[in-house]
Amino acid sequence: FFMNFRELGLSERILKALDELNFETPTPIQEQSIPLLLADGIDLMGLAQTGTGKTAAFGIPILEKIDVSIKTPQALVLCPTRELCLQITSDIQKYSKYCDNLRTVAVYGGASIGAQIKELRRGVQIVVATPGRMIDIIGACQPCWVHTPTCATWAT
Repeated sequence: FFMNFRELGLSERILKALDELNFETPTPIQEQSIPLLLADGIDLMGLAQTGTGKTAAFGIPILEKIDVSIKTPQALVLCPTRELCLQITSDIQKYSKYCDNLRTVAVYGGASIGAQIKELRRGVQIVVATPGRMIDIIGACQPCWVHTPTCATWAT
């Protein structure tokens, strides 16, 4: 068992943000998922109860793998609801507080698709989206979705 997040081999910029969020010890889903997801070529399905830290379990490894010099989406997180989409976006933004030039954008129905496309065209590495809106975005915004994401996940 890992005693703390530092023992998971995370970067200082992520550790600093986690420390400010009072994350001390990884939950079981984080402890089991993060090392696997930091490795290359790993597919993982993780199941855990609500409130056990699943967003950090997949979000932290995504942040560790992002190349901020690439201004097109490198990670896609699909969420079944707008509320979860906004929650996951907020959490990832908190974990990435010290990741300079990293942008995470939420795209979901019920908000202006034009404004969301504008945000994507400004350059973004992580997209958190509801499935229906993501389909609309791909159809309407092909030029801003040219890089194939290195990570895709379905969060519930």
